[in-house]
Amino acid sequence: MYLMGLDIGTSGAKCVLVDSRGAVAARATHGYPLETPRPGWAEQDPVNWIEAGFAAIRDVLNTPGVRAEDVAGIGFSGQMHGLVPLDKVRRVIRKSILWCDQRTQEQCDAIERAAGGREALLGMTNNVMLTGYTGGKILWLREKEPEHFAAMSVFLCPKDYLRYCLTGEIAMDVSEASGTGLFDTKNRTWCWELIDRLHLSRSLFPPAVESTRQVGGVTEKAAKLTGLLPGTPCFAGGGDAVVQSFGSGLIREGTVGTVIGTAGNVSMGFEQFRYNAGGKLQMFCGVTPGTYTTFGSTQTAGGALRWFRDQLARDVKAKAEAEGKNAFDLMNDLARQSPPGANGIVFAPYLSGERCPYPDPDARGVLYGLSLNTTQADMVRAVMEGIVYSLNQIVDIYRSFARVDSVVASGGGAASNVFLQMQADIFELPVRTVSAAAEGGAYGAALIAGLGLQWFKTPEEAVALLHAEKEFSPVAENLPAARRNERLYSQLYPSLKAVYHLGAELNAEEA
Repeated sequence: MYLMGLDIGTSGAKCVLVDSRGAVAARATHGYPLETPRPGWAEQDPVNWIEAGFAAIRDVLNTPGVRAEDVAGIGFSGQMHGLVPLDKVRRVIRKSILWCDQRTQEQCDAIERAAGGREALLGMTNNVMLTGYTGGKILWLREKEPEHFAAMSVFLCPKDYLRYCLTGEIAMDVSEASGTGLFDTKNRTWCWELIDRLHLSRSLFPPAVESTRQVGGVTEKAAKLTGLLPGTPCFAGGGDAVVQSFGSGLIREGTVGTVIGTAGNVSMGFEQFRYNAGGKLQMFCGVTPGTYTTFGSTQTAGGALRWFRDQLARDVKAKAEAEGKNAFDLMNDLARQSPPGANGIVFAPYLSGERCPYPDPDARGVLYGLSLNTTQADMVRAVMEGIVYSLNQIVDIYRSFARVDSVVASGGGAASNVFLQMQADIFELPVRTVSAAAEGGAYGAALIAGLGLQWFKTPEEAVALLHAEKEFSPVAENLPAARRNERLYSQLYPSLKAVYHLGAELNAEEA
């Protein structure tokens, strides 16, 4: 028998099958586009998620030796915060506004004022209202597209919509609900006081359930479209940042997890509620009752490397296509040609604004230190190091209130030994990957299904299936350059903040 995990990412839908020993028996991924209709905006058509998700399921079920009747249950993971508005007959009203969309600063400010200020908001939800969160998107829809808001009967987030299309059941798990910014994470329920102050109908908010709760089974219609058996149990699952953290074994204080995907995350699991002093981090409900996952997110991590590949390394991309190679592998080779510290080049990866530690939608990317001697290899290395420096600032926040003694790396960046060594050197901590780290949220989603089915009695029993694969330690001779560039990196945003905001004002005037 197998556990199935489904993940609706920003760039594609992934499906994995996991056996009782924790081994991945089959996997499939189907991609889809990201739309940016205006600078700072990001949208996707939910139809693309369903088509890609169902296609990935079919591919997995077509794996030799795999039968639909062998799928014991399905867990879900997905990009957080995306707004999927549904009408009374559960049709999608408009394209989803995504986590990386930055259009809602005015609405976020209004939510904070309605709460009575930042400290009052933290007392209600244990989170500040970030532009990526769903709450601001709901208010934006009410203000900017009133006809769509009037038609909205309920809203979901991306993976919840996929699960709805499989089961016909409307629900949102508590980790995903935490990421709306309108959820009382301490009591694990919607923050009705804040919702009422915002004059939002309570009926818009789906039932909030624990991640391991079964939410229906596969319908006859969905079974015909996917090849799954009707009635296959489906479990609520969770937001990708939370699920990836769990699927990497991060269930208690001491070890931080880093994820270099399109965005970047640093997370840590806690076995009890922690107050989010100053609102520096995001404090979300964990995947099992009573647990919590805290994390800080950067807007652009692997997405910055993809941007560099597509815009400034087209020759590398063309070479990879001509030779049948992966362009990112060739970029890793380039990065090795530049020494630690990238010959003084420093990159700030604020290509889509920033979230942590600088919640600023106006922030923009910077390549600092360019000279006539700068090479393409230096710039590639600087982009990769800049991504890690952005994560290190979040690690430093954890160091201020919790024990941090090691790192588990996952996401697409964990496939790069160059990235892993950079993390060890810049964090000055041992870094390891664990089995199935490259599977991302899909693997953790499968483990959640196992908990729901009681294959595993405790979270510890589930993550015991993981084992260390690659391990990296800080290299002493790399540390001086890492520390030097870290000093420069830490000054870029404070020095340029006024410039960023001036640029935003000028752009607004031109628009």
